[in-house]
Amino acid sequence: MKPKVIVIAGPTASGKTALSIELAKKIDGEIISSDSMQIYQDMDIGTAKVTREEMQGIRHYLVDFVSPEERYSVSDFKRDCETAIKEILDKGKVPIIVGGTGLYVDSVVYGITYPDMEFDEKYRDLLMEKAQTEEGLKELYEEAKAIDEEAIKKISQNDKKRIVRILEIYKATGANKTQQEIWSRQNGVKYDFKVFALNMEREKLYERINHRVDLMLKQGLVEEVRNLKEKYQHFPTAMQGLGYKEVVEYLEEKCTYEEMVEKIKQETRRYAKRQLTWFRKNKETIWLAAEDGIQDNMAIILEEYKN
Repeated sequence: MKPKVIVIAGPTASGKTALSIELAKKIDGEIISSDSMQIYQDMDIGTAKVTREEMQGIRHYLVDFVSPEERYSVSDFKRDCETAIKEILDKGKVPIIVGGTGLYVDSVVYGITYPDMEFDEKYRDLLMEKAQTEEGLKELYEEAKAIDEEAIKKISQNDKKRIVRILEIYKATGANKTQQEIWSRQNGVKYDFKVFALNMEREKLYERINHRVDLMLKQGLVEEVRNLKEKYQHFPTAMQGLGYKEVVEYLEEKCTYEEMVEKIKQETRRYAKRQLTWFRKNKETIWLAAEDGIQDNMAIILEEYKN
């Protein structure tokens, strides 16, 4: 029988952190973050990184351990996540994977392995520069669609990062992203993953997102970004993160403070919508209503975990 691993996914600001910590306390679990931005050091406010106080003594893995100057890939995450799962199981505890980065979650749950690729940074920079304009992004989207129609169905026409990713994988390997996933899934997975996702009525979720952005700014998001720019010279991926790139534009006087705030809120709401779309495509996912509260959702998770 395969060891069981719990996964709690869902959109940003839906309550994943609070639920996972209470669950870990109840079942002697430890938490593995599957958030592609919380991995970075010195990026705390804008990533809503779990604090020491919030952890309540529960050990968290894959948080705050990568320099913003480093590139960290899905393959890196899969390797590190599987190492953490084994470490937790060896201690007789329950691994709980928590986060909203769909690509990270899928890489582990479905055993998707992307080969180690030598990325052409000049090519990426060229693509990202082109993606800054509406016309350029549309061209890239059509190019990616011609290369991998199946992968493009799963993402928004405005999802710069994933559109660029499709093009990068094809250039580096000669095979498209969907082909890579099919080949890697043939190896199977080591664990019995119980995947749950939090859902929330959209209007309430958007209210929570807007409130979270206001709180981040009150806590010093602009100062955090200013310090990052002073401390680090090169940001291959980190500064493309939601909230960070908008603050950079403000600091470079490309927009007003009010425009920055509204753009962060708008882009975060769009991101949440994309997250929901992503996790809904996985038929095995068990959906939880965030409004039902932590105790009721824990009861559902524990019942499914026993089966």
